[in-house]
Amino acid sequence: MIRRISLIAVAAVTVAGGGAALAQVVTGDPVTSPSFDGPVYAVAYQGDTVYVGGSFTRAIVNGRSVPRTRLAAFHARTGELIDWRPSADANVRALAVTGDVVYAAGDFERINGEARDKVAGIGATSGLPTSLRHTFTGQPVALASGNGRLYVGGRISAVDGVPRGNLAAFTLSTGALDAWAPTTDDSVNALAATNERVYLGGRFHRTNSVASTLRLAAVDPATGVLDRGFAPKPVSQVFALATDPNGVYAALGGQGGRAVAYAPGGQTRWTRVFDGDAQAIAVLDGTVYVGGHFDKACTTTNNGIKGVCTDGSVERGKLAAVDATGNLLEWAPRANGVVGTRQLAASPALGAISAVGDFTTVSAATRKRYVSFNGVTPREEATPAAGPGYAASYNFDTTIADGTFDDGSGHGHLLRTVSRNGGAIKLVTKGSGQALAFPPKCTGRGCPRLVLQAVDTPDLNPGKRPLRYGAGVLLSPAETSSGENVLQKGYSTGGGQYKLQVDGVSGKPSCGMSDVSEKSLYVVRSRTSIADGTWHAVECRRTGATLAIVVDDKLQASTAIPETLSVDTPQPFSIGGKGTGENNDQFHGALDDVWIHVG
Repeated sequence: MIRRISLIAVAAVTVAGGGAALAQVVTGDPVTSPSFDGPVYAVAYQGDTVYVGGSFTRAIVNGRSVPRTRLAAFHARTGELIDWRPSADANVRALAVTGDVVYAAGDFERINGEARDKVAGIGATSGLPTSLRHTFTGQPVALASGNGRLYVGGRISAVDGVPRGNLAAFTLSTGALDAWAPTTDDSVNALAATNERVYLGGRFHRTNSVASTLRLAAVDPATGVLDRGFAPKPVSQVFALATDPNGVYAALGGQGGRAVAYAPGGQTRWTRVFDGDAQAIAVLDGTVYVGGHFDKACTTTNNGIKGVCTDGSVERGKLAAVDATGNLLEWAPRANGVVGTRQLAASPALGAISAVGDFTTVSAATRKRYVSFNGVTPREEATPAAGPGYAASYNFDTTIADGTFDDGSGHGHLLRTVSRNGGAIKLVTKGSGQALAFPPKCTGRGCPRLVLQAVDTPDLNPGKRPLRYGAGVLLSPAETSSGENVLQKGYSTGGGQYKLQVDGVSGKPSCGMSDVSEKSLYVVRSRTSIADGTWHAVECRRTGATLAIVVDDKLQASTAIPETLSVDTPQPFSIGGKGTGENNDQFHGALDDVWIHVG
Protein backbone atom coordinates (compact mmCIF):
# COMPACT_ATOMS: atom_id res chain seq x y z
CA MET A 1 0.00 0.00 0.00
CA ILE A 2 1.44 3.27 -1.06
CA ARG A 3 0.23 6.77 -0.72
CA ARG A 4 1.40 9.29 -3.31
CA ILE A 5 1.75 12.66 -1.56
CA SER A 6 1.31 15.63 -3.87
CA LEU A 7 1.06 19.23 -2.77
CA ILE A 8 -2.19 21.09 -3.03
CA ALA A 9 -0.75 24.17 -1.37
CA VAL A 10 2.79 25.48 -1.03
CA ALA A 11 2.96 28.48 1.27
CA ALA A 12 5.56 31.17 1.68
CA VAL A 13 6.48 31.97 5.25
CA THR A 14 7.29 34.96 7.37
CA VAL A 15 10.43 34.40 9.40
CA ALA A 16 10.67 36.00 12.83
CA GLY A 17 14.01 37.47 12.11
CA GLY A 18 13.35 38.35 8.47
CA GLY A 19 13.83 36.32 5.30
CA ALA A 20 11.61 33.67 3.77
CA ALA A 21 11.36 29.93 3.34
CA LEU A 22 9.03 27.40 1.73
CA ALA A 23 7.04 24.68 3.46
CA GLN A 24 4.44 22.12 2.48
CA VAL A 25 1.06 22.65 4.16
CA VAL A 26 -2.55 21.62 3.77
CA THR A 27 -4.84 23.85 1.76
CA GLY A 28 -6.57 26.71 3.58
CA ASP A 29 -9.92 25.88 1.98
CA PRO A 30 -12.18 23.68 4.15
CA VAL A 31 -13.42 20.41 2.67
CA THR A 32 -17.01 19.16 2.93
CA SER A 33 -17.85 18.12 6.48
CA PRO A 34 -20.76 17.97 8.94
CA SER A 35 -21.59 20.71 11.45
CA PHE A 36 -22.75 20.32 15.05
CA ASP A 37 -25.25 22.16 17.25
CA GLY A 38 -22.93 22.45 20.26
CA PRO A 39 -19.23 22.67 21.10
CA VAL A 40 -16.96 19.84 19.92
CA TYR A 41 -14.15 19.11 22.37
CA ALA A 42 -12.39 16.06 20.92
CA VAL A 43 -11.47 14.57 17.53
CA ALA A 44 -9.60 11.45 16.43
CA TYR A 45 -8.89 9.66 13.14
CA GLN A 46 -9.03 5.93 12.43
CA GLY A 47 -8.31 5.22 8.77
CA ASP A 48 -10.94 7.02 6.68
CA THR A 49 -13.17 7.66 9.69
CA VAL A 50 -13.30 10.74 11.93
CA TYR A 51 -14.67 10.39 15.47
CA VAL A 52 -15.77 13.46 17.45
CA GLY A 53 -17.03 14.08 20.97
CA GLY A 54 -18.41 17.11 22.78
CA SER A 55 -21.64 18.59 24.14
CA PHE A 56 -23.68 18.51 20.90
CA THR A 57 -26.93 16.63 20.43
CA ARG A 58 -27.32 16.88 16.65
CA ALA A 59 -25.15 16.77 13.53
CA ILE A 60 -26.05 18.80 10.46
CA VAL A 61 -25.29 17.32 7.03
CA ASN A 62 -26.44 19.03 3.83
CA GLY A 63 -28.95 21.05 5.84
CA ARG A 64 -30.42 17.93 7.45
CA SER A 65 -30.33 17.67 11.26
CA VAL A 66 -29.53 14.17 12.56
CA PRO A 67 -29.53 13.11 16.24
CA ARG A 68 -26.07 12.42 17.63
CA THR A 69 -25.71 12.62 21.41
CA ARG A 70 -22.20 13.90 22.20
CA LEU A 71 -20.51 11.28 19.99
CA ALA A 72 -20.47 10.95 16.21
CA ALA A 73 -18.48 9.48 13.32
CA PHE A 74 -18.27 10.30 9.63
CA HIS A 75 -16.22 9.61 6.51
CA ALA A 76 -13.13 11.82 6.40
CA ARG A 77 -13.18 12.21 2.60
CA THR A 78 -16.88 12.88 2.01
CA GLY A 79 -18.22 14.14 5.35
CA GLU A 80 -21.01 11.54 5.16
CA LEU A 81 -22.27 10.48 8.59
CA ILE A 82 -21.64 6.88 9.60
CA ASP A 83 -24.37 4.92 11.34
CA TRP A 84 -22.40 4.95 14.61
CA ARG A 85 -24.53 6.44 17.31
CA PRO A 86 -23.52 5.74 20.89
CA SER A 87 -24.92 8.30 23.33
CA ALA A 88 -23.26 9.87 26.37
CA ASP A 89 -25.31 11.50 29.13
CA ALA A 90 -22.79 14.35 29.58
CA ASN A 91 -19.87 15.98 27.82
CA VAL A 92 -17.16 13.97 26.06
CA ARG A 93 -13.81 15.76 26.44
CA ALA A 94 -11.20 13.36 25.03
CA LEU A 95 -10.99 10.52 22.51
CA ALA A 96 -8.40 7.90 21.58
CA VAL A 97 -8.82 5.13 19.01
CA THR A 98 -6.95 1.83 19.16
CA GLY A 99 -7.84 -0.99 16.80
CA ASP A 100 -11.62 -1.38 16.80
CA VAL A 101 -12.23 0.46 20.07
CA VAL A 102 -12.93 4.18 20.55
CA TYR A 103 -12.00 5.29 24.07
CA ALA A 104 -13.80 8.33 25.49
CA ALA A 105 -13.29 10.41 28.63
CA GLY A 106 -15.44 13.20 30.00
CA ASP A 107 -18.17 14.16 32.43
CA PHE A 108 -20.56 11.31 31.58
CA GLU A 109 -21.84 8.57 33.84
CA ARG A 110 -23.59 6.46 31.19
CA ILE A 111 -22.99 5.34 27.61
CA ASN A 112 -26.07 4.01 25.81
CA GLY A 113 -27.76 3.98 29.20
CA GLU A 114 -25.14 1.64 30.68
CA ALA A 115 -23.09 2.78 33.66
CA ARG A 116 -19.65 4.00 32.57
CA ASP A 117 -18.08 6.52 34.92
CA LYS A 118 -16.07 9.15 33.01
CA VAL A 119 -14.05 6.70 30.86
CA ALA A 120 -15.48 4.16 28.42
CA GLY A 121 -14.51 1.90 25.56
CA ILE A 122 -16.92 1.88 22.63
CA GLY A 123 -16.91 -0.44 19.62
CA ALA A 124 -15.59 1.53 16.64
CA THR A 125 -18.11 -0.20 14.37
CA SER A 126 -20.91 -1.34 16.69
CA GLY A 127 -21.12 1.76 18.92
CA LEU A 128 -21.67 -0.54 21.90
CA PRO A 129 -19.81 -0.11 25.20
CA THR A 130 -17.02 -2.58 25.85
CA SER A 131 -16.46 -4.26 29.19
CA LEU A 132 -14.08 -1.49 30.33
CA ARG A 133 -15.75 -0.13 33.46
CA HIS A 134 -14.19 1.75 36.37
CA THR A 135 -15.08 4.39 38.94
CA PHE A 136 -13.16 7.67 39.11
CA THR A 137 -12.74 10.10 41.93
CA GLY A 138 -12.00 13.28 40.03
CA GLN A 139 -12.20 14.39 36.40
CA PRO A 140 -10.28 12.79 33.50
CA VAL A 141 -9.69 15.14 30.55
CA ALA A 142 -6.87 13.56 28.52
CA LEU A 143 -6.32 10.18 26.84
CA ALA A 144 -3.48 8.52 24.94
CA SER A 145 -2.96 4.92 23.87
CA GLY A 146 0.24 2.98 23.31
CA ASN A 147 2.48 0.28 24.71
CA GLY A 148 -0.51 -1.92 25.42
CA ARG A 149 -2.13 0.68 27.67
CA LEU A 150 -4.75 3.38 27.73
CA TYR A 151 -3.25 6.36 29.57
CA VAL A 152 -5.58 8.78 31.37
CA GLY A 153 -4.81 12.24 32.74
CA GLY A 154 -6.75 14.97 34.53
CA ARG A 155 -7.48 15.86 38.12
CA ILE A 156 -7.80 12.35 39.54
CA SER A 157 -7.33 11.17 43.12
CA ALA A 158 -8.48 7.54 42.83
CA VAL A 159 -9.67 4.84 40.45
CA ASP A 160 -11.87 2.11 41.91
CA GLY A 161 -10.79 3.40 45.32
CA VAL A 162 -7.09 2.91 44.49
CA PRO A 163 -5.11 6.16 44.99
CA ARG A 164 -3.82 7.88 41.87
CA GLY A 165 -2.11 11.24 41.48
CA ASN A 166 -3.82 12.75 38.40
CA LEU A 167 -2.65 9.90 36.17
CA ALA A 168 -3.78 6.33 35.58
CA ALA A 169 -3.58 3.58 32.96
CA PHE A 170 -5.55 0.52 31.94
CA THR A 171 -4.20 -2.62 30.29
CA LEU A 172 -5.78 -2.78 26.81
CA SER A 173 -5.88 -6.58 26.64
CA THR A 174 -7.88 -6.96 29.87
CA GLY A 175 -9.27 -3.52 30.73
CA ALA A 176 -7.80 -3.85 34.22
CA LEU A 177 -6.30 -0.95 36.15
CA ASP A 178 -2.58 -0.99 35.34
CA ALA A 179 0.23 -0.62 37.87
CA TRP A 180 1.50 2.44 35.95
CA ALA A 181 0.98 5.30 38.41
CA PRO A 182 3.22 8.37 38.17
CA THR A 183 1.97 11.39 40.11
CA THR A 184 1.74 15.15 39.69
CA ASP A 185 0.81 17.85 42.20
CA ASP A 186 -1.79 19.49 39.94
CA SER A 187 -3.92 18.83 36.87
CA VAL A 188 -2.70 17.03 33.78
CA ASN A 189 -4.27 18.59 30.67
CA ALA A 190 -2.55 16.63 27.91
CA LEU A 191 -0.82 13.31 27.17
CA ALA A 192 1.28 12.04 24.26
CA ALA A 193 2.57 8.47 24.14
CA THR A 194 5.59 7.14 22.24
CA ASN A 195 7.43 3.83 22.50
CA GLU A 196 10.03 5.39 24.81
CA ARG A 197 8.08 7.97 26.80
CA VAL A 198 4.71 9.25 27.88
CA TYR A 199 4.73 13.05 27.86
CA LEU A 200 2.60 14.85 30.45
CA GLY A 201 1.44 18.47 30.11
CA GLY A 202 -0.60 20.60 32.50
CA ARG A 203 -0.58 22.94 35.52
CA PHE A 204 1.64 20.86 37.81
CA HIS A 205 5.00 21.82 39.33
CA ARG A 206 6.13 18.41 40.56
CA THR A 207 6.17 15.00 38.89
CA ASN A 208 6.69 11.95 41.11
CA SER A 209 7.39 14.50 43.91
CA VAL A 210 10.45 15.80 42.06
CA ALA A 211 10.80 19.60 42.16
CA SER A 212 11.28 21.71 39.02
CA THR A 213 9.47 19.25 36.74
CA LEU A 214 6.85 21.85 36.08
CA ARG A 215 4.13 21.79 33.43
CA LEU A 216 5.82 19.35 31.02
CA ALA A 217 7.52 16.08 31.93
CA ALA A 218 8.24 12.64 30.53
CA VAL A 219 7.85 9.28 32.26
CA ASP A 220 8.56 5.68 31.33
CA PRO A 221 5.58 4.13 29.47
CA ALA A 222 5.76 0.89 31.46
CA THR A 223 6.99 1.89 34.93
CA GLY A 224 6.00 5.57 35.20
CA VAL A 225 9.53 6.44 36.37
CA LEU A 226 10.41 10.09 35.70
CA ASP A 227 12.81 10.70 32.81
CA ARG A 228 15.18 13.21 34.37
CA GLY A 229 16.88 13.77 31.03
CA PHE A 230 13.87 15.76 29.86
CA ALA A 231 13.33 19.03 31.78
CA PRO A 232 12.01 21.78 29.48
CA LYS A 233 10.22 23.94 32.13
CA PRO A 234 7.71 25.85 29.96
CA VAL A 235 6.75 29.33 31.15
CA SER A 236 2.99 28.65 31.48
CA GLN A 237 0.55 25.78 31.64
CA VAL A 238 0.42 23.26 28.81
CA PHE A 239 -2.94 22.64 27.12
CA ALA A 240 -1.99 20.20 24.34
CA LEU A 241 0.89 18.02 23.11
CA ALA A 242 1.99 16.37 19.86
CA THR A 243 5.07 14.35 18.96
CA ASP A 244 7.14 13.29 15.98
CA PRO A 245 10.67 11.85 15.66
CA ASN A 246 12.16 15.33 16.20
CA GLY A 247 10.66 15.76 19.67
CA VAL A 248 7.52 17.09 21.33
CA TYR A 249 5.35 20.16 20.59
CA ALA A 250 3.39 21.99 23.28
CA ALA A 251 0.51 24.49 23.13
CA LEU A 252 0.72 26.93 26.06
CA GLY A 253 -1.50 29.53 27.68
CA GLY A 254 -0.36 32.40 29.87
CA GLN A 255 0.17 36.00 28.82
CA GLY A 256 -0.99 35.45 25.29
CA GLY A 257 -0.16 31.94 24.11
CA ARG A 258 2.80 30.02 22.77
CA ALA A 259 3.60 27.06 20.58
CA VAL A 260 6.95 25.60 21.56
CA ALA A 261 9.00 22.82 19.96
CA TYR A 262 11.28 20.83 22.28
CA ALA A 263 14.08 18.45 21.35
CA PRO A 264 14.11 14.97 22.96
CA GLY A 265 16.57 16.33 25.52
CA GLY A 266 14.17 19.12 26.52
CA GLN A 267 16.01 21.95 24.75
CA THR A 268 13.78 24.56 23.10
CA ARG A 269 14.03 24.32 19.31
CA TRP A 270 11.71 27.26 18.55
CA THR A 271 8.86 29.33 20.00
CA ARG A 272 5.94 31.11 18.33
CA VAL A 273 3.88 33.65 20.29
CA PHE A 274 0.19 34.60 19.85
CA ASP A 275 -2.14 37.19 21.39
CA GLY A 276 -4.32 34.50 23.01
CA ASP A 277 -3.95 31.01 24.43
CA ALA A 278 -2.69 28.22 22.19
CA GLN A 279 -5.02 25.35 23.13
CA ALA A 280 -4.42 22.74 20.41
CA ILE A 281 -1.44 21.41 18.46
CA ALA A 282 -0.77 18.74 15.82
CA VAL A 283 2.12 17.87 13.51
CA LEU A 284 1.87 16.57 9.93
CA ASP A 285 4.86 15.97 7.66
CA GLY A 286 7.03 18.34 9.69
CA THR A 287 4.53 21.22 9.72
CA VAL A 288 3.10 22.12 13.13
CA TYR A 289 -0.53 23.31 13.25
CA VAL A 290 -1.67 25.44 16.19
CA GLY A 291 -5.19 26.28 17.34
CA GLY A 292 -6.56 28.45 20.14
CA HIS A 293 -8.52 31.59 20.84
CA PHE A 294 -5.88 33.94 19.43
CA ASP A 295 -6.52 36.41 16.61
CA LYS A 296 -2.93 37.36 15.80
CA ALA A 297 0.50 35.80 15.66
CA CYS A 298 3.37 37.92 16.91
CA THR A 299 6.29 38.49 14.56
CA THR A 300 8.72 38.09 17.48
CA THR A 301 8.59 36.30 20.82
CA ASN A 302 7.74 39.54 22.65
CA ASN A 303 4.27 40.38 23.93
CA GLY A 304 2.82 42.57 26.65
CA ILE A 305 -0.31 43.13 28.72
CA LYS A 306 -3.18 40.83 27.71
CA GLY A 307 -0.88 39.16 25.21
CA VAL A 308 -0.63 42.16 22.85
CA CYS A 309 2.20 41.67 20.35
CA THR A 310 4.69 44.48 21.05
CA ASP A 311 6.87 44.16 17.91
CA GLY A 312 4.19 43.68 15.28
CA SER A 313 1.78 40.93 14.32
CA VAL A 314 -0.07 39.23 11.47
CA GLU A 315 -3.69 38.05 11.39
CA ARG A 316 -4.20 34.42 12.38
CA GLY A 317 -7.80 33.74 13.36
CA LYS A 318 -7.77 30.78 15.76
CA LEU A 319 -5.53 28.69 13.45
CA ALA A 320 -1.89 28.94 12.36
CA ALA A 321 0.92 26.82 10.94
CA VAL A 322 4.66 26.77 11.64
CA ASP A 323 7.41 25.06 9.67
CA ALA A 324 10.03 22.68 11.08
CA THR A 325 12.42 25.51 11.98
CA GLY A 326 9.84 27.77 13.64
CA ASN A 327 8.94 30.02 10.72
CA LEU A 328 5.33 31.22 10.69
CA LEU A 329 3.59 30.05 7.50
CA GLU A 330 1.08 32.06 5.49
CA TRP A 331 -1.61 29.40 6.07
CA ALA A 332 -4.45 31.39 7.66
CA PRO A 333 -7.96 29.91 7.34
CA ARG A 334 -9.51 32.44 9.81
CA ALA A 335 -12.01 30.87 12.20
CA ASN A 336 -14.43 33.04 14.21
CA GLY A 337 -15.66 33.02 17.81
CA VAL A 338 -14.15 33.69 21.22
CA VAL A 339 -13.04 30.25 22.39
CA GLY A 340 -12.07 29.25 18.86
CA THR A 341 -10.19 25.97 18.35
CA ARG A 342 -10.19 23.44 21.18
CA GLN A 343 -8.39 20.48 19.61
CA LEU A 344 -6.55 19.44 16.44
CA ALA A 345 -5.89 16.01 14.93
CA ALA A 346 -3.64 14.96 12.05
CA SER A 347 -3.98 12.03 9.66
CA PRO A 348 -0.70 11.20 7.87
CA ALA A 349 -2.52 8.56 5.81
CA LEU A 350 -4.95 11.14 4.41
CA GLY A 351 -2.65 14.16 4.53
CA ALA A 352 -5.37 15.93 6.50
CA ILE A 353 -5.86 18.15 9.55
CA SER A 354 -9.11 18.39 11.56
CA ALA A 355 -9.99 21.19 14.00
CA VAL A 356 -12.85 21.29 16.51
CA GLY A 357 -14.12 23.92 18.91
CA ASP A 358 -16.74 26.66 19.15
CA PHE A 359 -16.28 28.45 15.79
CA THR A 360 -19.11 28.62 13.24
CA THR A 361 -17.30 29.92 10.15
CA VAL A 362 -13.87 29.18 8.68
CA SER A 363 -12.46 30.99 5.64
CA ALA A 364 -15.87 32.70 5.29
CA ALA A 365 -17.57 29.28 4.88
CA THR A 366 -20.08 27.86 7.34
CA ARG A 367 -18.28 25.22 9.40
CA LYS A 368 -19.99 24.86 12.74
CA ARG A 369 -17.56 23.50 15.31
CA TYR A 370 -15.74 21.08 12.97
CA VAL A 371 -13.51 21.74 9.98
CA SER A 372 -11.07 19.69 7.93
CA PHE A 373 -8.27 20.64 5.53
CA ASN A 374 -6.65 18.27 3.03
CA GLY A 375 -3.20 18.71 1.59
CA VAL A 376 -2.20 15.52 -0.16
CA THR A 377 -3.77 12.94 -2.47
CA PRO A 378 -3.58 9.16 -2.08
CA ARG A 379 -0.73 7.35 -3.75
CA GLU A 380 -0.19 3.71 -4.68
CA GLU A 381 2.65 1.84 -3.08
CA ALA A 382 3.60 -1.82 -3.29
CA THR A 383 4.84 -3.54 -0.17
CA PRO A 384 8.62 -3.68 -0.63
CA ALA A 385 10.04 -7.15 -1.04
CA ALA A 386 13.27 -6.27 0.67
CA GLY A 387 14.60 -3.73 3.11
CA PRO A 388 15.21 -3.27 6.82
CA GLY A 389 13.02 -5.55 8.90
CA TYR A 390 11.84 -7.83 6.08
CA ALA A 391 12.65 -11.36 7.18
CA ALA A 392 11.33 -13.14 4.07
CA SER A 393 9.60 -12.33 0.78
CA TYR A 394 8.40 -14.45 -2.16
CA ASN A 395 6.84 -13.35 -5.46
CA PHE A 396 6.94 -16.67 -7.42
CA ASP A 397 7.94 -14.87 -10.62
CA THR A 398 10.59 -17.41 -11.56
CA THR A 399 10.03 -21.08 -12.39
CA ILE A 400 12.49 -23.34 -10.59
CA ALA A 401 12.82 -26.84 -11.97
CA ASP A 402 13.67 -28.41 -8.61
CA GLY A 403 10.54 -27.02 -6.92
CA THR A 404 12.26 -24.30 -4.88
CA PHE A 405 11.69 -20.53 -4.71
CA ASP A 406 14.25 -17.92 -3.69
CA ASP A 407 13.75 -15.47 -0.83
CA GLY A 408 13.54 -11.94 -2.25
CA SER A 409 14.46 -10.35 1.09
CA GLY A 410 18.05 -11.47 0.69
CA HIS A 411 18.02 -13.60 3.87
CA GLY A 412 18.22 -16.91 2.04
CA HIS A 413 15.04 -18.56 3.33
CA LEU A 414 14.65 -20.93 0.39
CA LEU A 415 11.16 -22.38 -0.04
CA ARG A 416 11.04 -26.10 -0.84
CA THR A 417 8.04 -28.04 -2.12
CA VAL A 418 6.53 -30.77 0.07
CA SER A 419 3.74 -32.70 -1.68
CA ARG A 420 1.60 -35.80 -1.34
CA ASN A 421 -0.83 -37.65 -3.58
CA GLY A 422 0.28 -35.92 -6.76
CA GLY A 423 0.20 -32.36 -5.48
CA ALA A 424 2.31 -30.30 -7.88
CA ILE A 425 3.45 -26.73 -8.45
CA LYS A 426 1.28 -24.79 -10.88
CA LEU A 427 2.18 -21.23 -11.80
CA VAL A 428 -0.52 -18.92 -13.18
CA THR A 429 -0.26 -15.50 -14.79
CA LYS A 430 -0.82 -12.46 -12.61
CA GLY A 431 -0.26 -9.14 -14.36
CA SER A 432 3.24 -9.20 -15.82
CA GLY A 433 4.36 -11.86 -13.33
CA GLN A 434 3.25 -15.15 -11.85
CA ALA A 435 1.38 -16.49 -8.86
CA LEU A 436 1.31 -19.94 -7.31
CA ALA A 437 -1.89 -22.01 -7.61
CA PHE A 438 -2.60 -24.75 -5.08
CA PRO A 439 -4.49 -28.05 -5.56
CA PRO A 440 -8.26 -27.75 -6.17
CA LYS A 441 -10.82 -28.47 -3.48
CA CYS A 442 -11.13 -32.15 -2.72
CA THR A 443 -12.37 -34.50 0.02
CA GLY A 444 -10.94 -37.82 1.09
CA ARG A 445 -7.65 -39.35 2.10
CA GLY A 446 -6.18 -39.37 -1.40
CA CYS A 447 -6.53 -35.66 -2.13
CA PRO A 448 -3.46 -33.90 -3.59
CA ARG A 449 -1.57 -31.84 -1.01
CA LEU A 450 1.03 -29.16 -1.60
CA VAL A 451 2.92 -27.05 0.94
CA LEU A 452 6.01 -24.86 0.61
CA GLN A 453 8.35 -24.75 3.60
CA ALA A 454 11.45 -22.85 4.73
CA VAL A 455 13.54 -24.28 7.55
CA ASP A 456 13.48 -22.56 10.92
CA THR A 457 16.01 -19.79 11.56
CA PRO A 458 16.06 -17.27 14.44
CA ASP A 459 15.13 -14.27 12.28
CA LEU A 460 11.76 -15.85 11.42
CA ASN A 461 10.85 -15.91 15.13
CA PRO A 462 9.69 -12.43 16.22
CA GLY A 463 9.69 -13.03 19.96
CA LYS A 464 7.86 -10.03 21.48
CA ARG A 465 8.81 -7.63 18.69
CA PRO A 466 6.34 -5.95 16.33
CA LEU A 467 5.36 -8.32 13.54
CA ARG A 468 3.67 -7.89 10.17
CA TYR A 469 3.04 -10.60 7.61
CA GLY A 470 0.78 -11.03 4.65
CA ALA A 471 0.07 -12.21 1.12
CA GLY A 472 -1.83 -11.56 -2.05
CA VAL A 473 -4.78 -13.98 -2.06
CA LEU A 474 -7.05 -15.16 -4.89
CA LEU A 475 -9.94 -17.39 -3.82
CA SER A 476 -13.32 -18.09 -5.42
CA PRO A 477 -16.52 -18.95 -3.51
CA ALA A 478 -16.24 -22.54 -4.75
CA GLU A 479 -12.74 -22.93 -3.28
CA THR A 480 -13.56 -22.20 0.38
CA SER A 481 -13.63 -24.89 3.06
CA SER A 482 -13.69 -25.17 6.85
CA GLY A 483 -10.26 -23.55 7.08
CA GLU A 484 -7.38 -22.89 4.67
CA ASN A 485 -3.87 -21.88 5.73
CA VAL A 486 -2.20 -19.11 3.77
CA LEU A 487 0.95 -19.04 5.91
CA GLN A 488 1.98 -20.35 9.30
CA LYS A 489 4.97 -20.73 11.58
CA GLY A 490 4.66 -22.86 14.68
CA TYR A 491 1.81 -24.55 16.50
CA SER A 492 -0.23 -23.59 19.55
CA THR A 493 0.96 -26.76 21.28
CA GLY A 494 4.34 -25.22 22.11
CA GLY A 495 6.76 -22.51 21.06
CA GLY A 496 4.00 -20.17 19.96
CA GLN A 497 2.81 -19.46 16.44
CA TYR A 498 1.70 -16.85 13.96
CA LYS A 499 -0.56 -17.60 11.02
CA LEU A 500 -2.87 -16.21 8.36
CA GLN A 501 -5.77 -18.33 7.14
CA VAL A 502 -9.17 -18.13 5.45
CA ASP A 503 -11.99 -19.37 7.67
CA GLY A 504 -15.09 -21.29 6.65
CA VAL A 505 -17.26 -21.25 3.55
CA SER A 506 -17.79 -17.51 4.06
CA GLY A 507 -14.16 -16.92 3.05
CA LYS A 508 -13.26 -14.43 5.78
CA PRO A 509 -9.50 -14.21 6.47
CA SER A 510 -8.16 -14.27 10.02
CA CYS A 511 -4.86 -13.73 11.83
CA GLY A 512 -3.82 -15.89 14.77
CA MET A 513 -1.03 -15.82 17.34
CA SER A 514 -0.17 -17.86 20.41
CA ASP A 515 2.50 -17.52 23.09
CA VAL A 516 5.60 -19.64 23.52
CA SER A 517 4.45 -20.85 26.94
CA GLU A 518 0.67 -21.31 26.56
CA LYS A 519 -1.83 -22.92 24.20
CA SER A 520 -4.37 -20.08 23.97
CA LEU A 521 -4.78 -18.87 20.38
CA TYR A 522 -5.67 -15.21 19.86
CA VAL A 523 -7.61 -14.68 16.65
CA VAL A 524 -8.85 -11.58 14.82
CA ARG A 525 -11.15 -12.07 11.83
CA SER A 526 -12.04 -9.79 8.94
CA ARG A 527 -15.60 -8.53 8.78
CA THR A 528 -15.71 -9.08 5.02
CA SER A 529 -15.09 -12.07 2.76
CA ILE A 530 -12.27 -12.24 0.22
CA ALA A 531 -13.69 -15.29 -1.59
CA ASP A 532 -14.95 -13.39 -4.62
CA GLY A 533 -12.56 -14.49 -7.38
CA THR A 534 -10.46 -11.29 -7.28
CA TRP A 535 -7.04 -10.58 -5.78
CA HIS A 536 -6.87 -9.13 -2.26
CA ALA A 537 -3.90 -7.96 -0.20
CA VAL A 538 -4.27 -9.38 3.31
CA GLU A 539 -2.00 -8.32 6.16
CA CYS A 540 -1.67 -9.25 9.85
CA ARG A 541 -0.15 -6.70 12.25
CA ARG A 542 1.03 -7.34 15.80
CA THR A 543 2.00 -4.18 17.70
CA GLY A 544 2.42 -4.50 21.45
CA ALA A 545 -0.88 -5.67 22.89
CA THR A 546 -2.86 -5.45 19.64
CA LEU A 547 -3.34 -7.91 16.78
CA ALA A 548 -5.06 -6.45 13.71
CA ILE A 549 -6.10 -7.62 10.25
CA VAL A 550 -5.97 -5.33 7.21
CA VAL A 551 -7.54 -6.14 3.84
CA ASP A 552 -6.74 -4.02 0.78
CA ASP A 553 -5.23 -1.29 2.97
CA LYS A 554 -8.33 -1.07 5.17
CA LEU A 555 -8.39 -2.05 8.82
CA GLN A 556 -11.01 -4.75 9.27
CA ALA A 557 -10.73 -5.62 12.95
CA SER A 558 -8.33 -5.85 15.87
CA THR A 559 -8.16 -7.66 19.18
CA ALA A 560 -6.18 -7.36 22.37
CA ILE A 561 -3.39 -9.84 23.06
CA PRO A 562 -0.94 -10.06 25.97
CA GLU A 563 1.83 -7.50 25.55
CA THR A 564 4.24 -10.23 26.68
CA LEU A 565 3.14 -12.69 23.96
CA SER A 566 6.26 -14.18 22.38
CA VAL A 567 6.79 -16.53 19.43
CA ASP A 568 10.00 -18.60 19.42
CA THR A 569 9.29 -21.89 17.69
CA PRO A 570 11.61 -24.44 16.04
CA GLN A 571 8.92 -25.34 13.49
CA PRO A 572 9.43 -24.51 9.80
CA PHE A 573 7.69 -21.63 8.02
CA SER A 574 4.90 -23.02 5.80
CA ILE A 575 2.83 -21.61 2.94
CA GLY A 576 -0.39 -23.23 1.68
CA GLY A 577 -0.98 -25.59 4.59
CA LYS A 578 0.33 -26.55 8.01
CA GLY A 579 1.74 -29.86 6.71
CA THR A 580 0.91 -32.61 4.27
CA GLY A 581 -1.26 -34.79 6.50
CA GLU A 582 -4.93 -35.50 5.91
CA ASN A 583 -6.12 -32.49 7.91
CA ASN A 584 -3.49 -30.00 6.80
CA ASP A 585 -5.87 -27.04 6.21
CA GLN A 586 -4.84 -27.10 2.55
CA PHE A 587 -5.21 -23.81 0.66
CA HIS A 588 -7.10 -24.17 -2.66
CA GLY A 589 -6.73 -20.79 -4.37
CA ALA A 590 -3.67 -18.87 -5.59
CA LEU A 591 -1.07 -16.86 -3.65
CA ASP A 592 1.45 -14.18 -4.53
CA ASP A 593 3.73 -11.69 -2.75
CA VAL A 594 4.04 -13.54 0.56
CA TRP A 595 6.13 -11.65 3.12
CA ILE A 596 7.18 -11.33 6.77
CA HIS A 597 8.42 -8.16 8.49
CA VAL A 598 9.85 -8.24 12.01
CA GLY A 599 10.58 -5.17 14.15
